Amino acid sequence: MSTMAPEETGAPLPHDHAHDHHDIGFVRKYIFSTDHKIIGIQFLITTMLMLMVGGALALGVRWQLAFPYESMPIIGRLLFAAEGGIISPEFYTMLFTMHATVMIFLVIIPVLAGAFGNFLIPLQIGADDMAFPTLNMLSYWFMWPAIFCFGISFLAGGGGPAAGWTSYPVLAAIKEAAPGSGAAQTWWLYAVTFVGVSSMMGSVNYMTTIINMRAPGMTLFRMPLTIWAMFITAILQAFALPVLTAAGFMQLSDREFGTSFFVPSGLVVNNADPTVGGGQPLLWQHLFWFYSHPAVYIMLLPAMGMVSDMLSCVSRKPIFGYKPMVYSMAAIAGLGFIVWGHHMFTSGMNPALGMTFMVSTIMIALPSAIKTFNWIGTLWGGQLQFNAVLLNCVGFVSMFIVGGLSGIFMAAVPVDIYFHDTYFIVAHFHYVLFGATLFGVFGAIQFWFPKMFGRLMNDTVAKWHFFLTFIGFNITFFPMHMLGIAGMPRRYADPYLHPYLEHLLPMNQLMTMGALLMGFAQFLLLGNFLMSMFYGKKCSRNPWGANGLEWTAPSPPGHGNFDVPPICYRGPYDYSSPEAEATGEDFILQTTPPPEMPEEPDSEDESASQ
Repeated sequence: MSTMAPEETGAPLPHDHAHDHHDIGFVRKYIFSTDHKIIGIQFLITTMLMLMVGGALALGVRWQLAFPYESMPIIGRLLFAAEGGIISPEFYTMLFTMHATVMIFLVIIPVLAGAFGNFLIPLQIGADDMAFPTLNMLSYWFMWPAIFCFGISFLAGGGGPAAGWTSYPVLAAIKEAAPGSGAAQTWWLYAVTFVGVSSMMGSVNYMTTIINMRAPGMTLFRMPLTIWAMFITAILQAFALPVLTAAGFMQLSDREFGTSFFVPSGLVVNNADPTVGGGQPLLWQHLFWFYSHPAVYIMLLPAMGMVSDMLSCVSRKPIFGYKPMVYSMAAIAGLGFIVWGHHMFTSGMNPALGMTFMVSTIMIALPSAIKTFNWIGTLWGGQLQFNAVLLNCVGFVSMFIVGGLSGIFMAAVPVDIYFHDTYFIVAHFHYVLFGATLFGVFGAIQFWFPKMFGRLMNDTVAKWHFFLTFIGFNITFFPMHMLGIAGMPRRYADPYLHPYLEHLLPMNQLMTMGALLMGFAQFLLLGNFLMSMFYGKKCSRNPWGANGLEWTAPSPPGHGNFDVPPICYRGPYDYSSPEAEATGEDFILQTTPPPEMPEEPDSEDESASQ
């Protein structure tokens, strides 16, 4: 192995910064830190807490659908004393709006790009830190004004924003439109703007770091798939976020300054004066979904990359089809920019344009299938390590398959016209964005926990967490496909007012029991995480026998990450190699030079890494 401790070489620690990291105070080191590892852990802990908040909001939604207008046990009298412990229709619309908002903007995007992007990118490419450490710190702290503004929107007049996480005009653009269209909606727009600024800071940092700061010998096609996924995600954010940010300012302008970007002329709402101007509500949908469909892949691609790394390690095999995996991620991202119109098939779209969006949407199934079959190919014939990391990765792949298959239904215009705004849609995106993404995150937390804290999480508790979450998840969301086929609409506080939906009440009650099981299972994750930070079994640098550059650094890494600057000689998935038999291991680190080769990369490798 080419990485040696400093005392063996007599060399000082590399990447000596202008100040000694160990001499700075607690606040500067752990609160307003510029170290990418601390920032990643800050993102991770924050998003785990937000996950509990988002889950609690979801349980409120499920309670109303299972037991409409019945008093909630214990907390109902505390939260809804004026209504006798009953969730009102107005509060229900706030619940599903804020549940989706918290889970998307404060959990999934920041845990993938913020937490794991920050922690892993420099370590996996052999850099000492991010390209712009202060900007990196700000990317985290811009999340807190967003959290504050979302919190204020709960308390603002009307009981919170109530236009859904999509914030469609005219409900969201006219203050008099509904109880949740007032100040709460304005605070919501401010919060989304802060989230967007945070993401943009991160994307600029990630792209610059990956392009300019790779270790000698770390060519593009020696990068782990996690880094490829983070790189492509950063490009998506850089191109898509400005569109949503501009649209948010336009909607704020409609609300605060009387412009009419999205408000049509002559509209009368709640007996207010007719609106002036001649805006287009559909313009918001185009701008919003131009960002928000790529955002689906911002929420999915990093998990795809991390699962690829974890599956290769726990299967003790090289990833099946490394370059096709890279090209398929790029294809998914590229196609993601030209399919936003499939969210708008029922908006009166020209059939020729609808056909174009339909075909391009169906085409995404091709690179997605490449990735799925390559994951299965990686597992096939491997020496599988039966731990919670493997279980969560298999859960990711299997739930992604279900979500992908249901997505094909909505890609077809005639089918989507029936399924649009039914619970079939809710089932689809939860299988993709919870069933896939969060199972990938759960596996990643356990896999890279030793590198973060130098300790192992309890695998038995992690397995219980997986099984309870997996069972609860499928009880909760699989029946939603049947609800959608039966025609049950989304966002109704009491759908049983329609006689044709009355027979669906028992199924909703079963789903709520599954949601409660899944929700309480997350306390196992939280408890395991917190206990293992302090009492987990201490581990070596490389407890998984993985071969990426991050596993040559100490656990946890110090300031500057590596004992000596790493040099990369190999690809990221050198498992079960005949060359490794001589060492008694079944893997070869990326820092191990090939036989009869000097421990310095040749000039061609060095120039390729720049």
